Amino acid sequence: MQLRVFGRTGMRLSVLGFGCGAVGGFMMRGDPAEQERVIARAIAAGVNYFDTAVQYGNGESESNLGRILQKLKPANIAVGTKVRLPPGDYGRIADAVAMSLEGSLARLGLERVDIFHLHNPITGTGGGNALSVRQVLDDVVPAFDRLRQQGKLRFLGMTAVGDTAALNQVIDARVFDSAQIVYNMLNPSAGEELPANYPAQDYGRMFDHTRTAGVGVVGIRVLAGGALSGSAERHPIAGPAPEPIGSAMSYEADVDRARRLMPLVKEGFAASLTEAATRFALSHPAMGTILVGMATPQQFEDALAAVQKGPLPQAALDRLSALRQPFSGEPR
Repeated sequence: MQLRVFGRTGMRLSVLGFGCGAVGGFMMRGDPAEQERVIARAIAAGVNYFDTAVQYGNGESESNLGRILQKLKPANIAVGTKVRLPPGDYGRIADAVAMSLEGSLARLGLERVDIFHLHNPITGTGGGNALSVRQVLDDVVPAFDRLRQQGKLRFLGMTAVGDTAALNQVIDARVFDSAQIVYNMLNPSAGEELPANYPAQDYGRMFDHTRTAGVGVVGIRVLAGGALSGSAERHPIAGPAPEPIGSAMSYEADVDRARRLMPLVKEGFAASLTEAATRFALSHPAMGTILVGMATPQQFEDALAAVQKGPLPQAALDRLSALRQPFSGEPR
């Protein structure tokens, strides 16, 4: 398994991380023995980053991951979890952040996590579930820093959802060590300029900002919530498709556009759309580790096999750009 240096942290993370999220649902609703087998398999294959959150099954994902890590006791792995603050806690951010992390550590059976990510959207002025740039920099970061000084977390992270300008402003402040960033074949805007009138949120070459700031990148929505399978069907234990996720405003529109990328498979660049999507996410040098949601052990095996083939070649990336051109001007 290839390892990449993760920003300025000094950590070397596997290019394939293990996503314990709600979209795939495996670490929330999968069979416990199967969960243990797949995590053991992942560790044996060289996966060393495991990503969860209290929001995934109201703590179920953290508890299941913690149970397995306590049993397997693997060496040299990194664990990340997250906090999402409800609006009712905006007046007591420091206490709410500390309480959330304490709960996460208890469920995970750990004394500290390697990365603690803020999971709220970030906008210029805040409102609703979103935090403003000033709330993040003036309230959240000091709260995270206190917990770091107490030895309960190693690195500060953020999930880059919200308004692009606000997100880039926070990254540019160089207070976060990690950013979870949407990057997939339907929306590559964190890494390159989008054509005019392209139907997706424009993340404004966010990787330029992370690289300058020394922020490590965790690639999320690599399969666009499952749409880049090219199928609208969802596994029984999978969560509902998240909408919107930075590309189309509906899952069906994402699936439709994903199917229009099938020439990548027919022309031999990849064995499947999911393989192409997984390898695409690795193709950008700013990427540290990618998370691929899963509902079954086979989906982990598929992701592992794709990663072992390495990034897509330039010819495939050029073909992909050509296939996306007709999307411009379509409604999001």
